[in-house]
Amino acid sequence: MQNKDKKSRKREGGTTMDVIIKATLVGLGATALMDVWALVLKRTIAFPPPNWALVGRWFAHLPRGKVFHDDITAAAPVSGELAIGWIAHYAIGIFYAFVLLAFTGAGWLAAPTFLPAWILGIVTVGAGWFLLQPGMGAGWAASKRPNASKIRILNLVGHTVFAIGMYATAVLLASA
Repeated sequence: MQNKDKKSRKREGGTTMDVIIKATLVGLGATALMDVWALVLKRTIAFPPPNWALVGRWFAHLPRGKVFHDDITAAAPVSGELAIGWIAHYAIGIFYAFVLLAFTGAGWLAAPTFLPAWILGIVTVGAGWFLLQPGMGAGWAASKRPNASKIRILNLVGHTVFAIGMYATAVLLASA
């Protein structure tokens, strides 16, 4: 009977703590892969990586009631903004892993499939296009940038890489 309960929990993704730990690892793994992708872009096509200090500045201004800036570089600098940006980046990746499990169920951790991760990855591009980019002064979907189309394509590819990272991390955890 006890053996059956263990098999059933594994099929369902594990205990609550197992699910929390695995979801956190899935988010961390996906975000780390996205960061590796940013380095590849920097080295291959000289595309600059995200400036996490400016992202941190944007996040730090949110509690002050300022969501949209004309130009985030003109906003008052904030102590620790680089750390805030990196922490926010990874926290969001972890959050997205929990969102994935909210839609797929914890059983996805035991038998991950790529499609749900990819759908979530593509949907989450919207947060960048319709909140972060206009919030930092880049316009809706980077419309104020001279290379807006390139940014949009790279956003879609980057979030696909994030989805690959979620899926690959989950596969590794499921096989462990």
